[in-house]
Amino acid sequence: QVQVKETGGGLVQPGGSLRLSCATSGSMISVHVTKWYRQALGKQRELVAAIAYDSGFNYLDSVKGRFTISRDNGKDIVYLQMNNLTPEDTAVYSCNVEGAIVHGDIGTPFSSWGQGTQVTVTS
Repeated sequence: QVQVKETGGGLVQPGGSLRLSCATSGSMISVHVTKWYRQALGKQRELVAAIAYDSGFNYLDSVKGRFTISRDNGKDIVYLQMNNLTPEDTAVYSCNVEGAIVHGDIGTPFSSWGQGTQVTVTS
């Protein structure tokens, strides 16, 4: 069974920074891509950033230059460093992990979500 847990949310003033962590745990798992999504109150969920196993990445246009996604492969943790935060960044941030559970030569795909962490940017 694959478990995903986000940490690092909180309350911050405009211009401040937060670092979110997405930790994946489970036996015999191979993580292929990790994505950070966010959903603000009354709005649709949007993809903020993604990072693949080869460290290829992409970002939502509105966060480019402010957010950085990175991964610690040894610990199966993905970080989202968020700088110069604005009230428009206020949302629940959730992590989605896609990969496979490997048994010998067989890999069973999985896609798992964490419960999310609240980020609030306000003065």
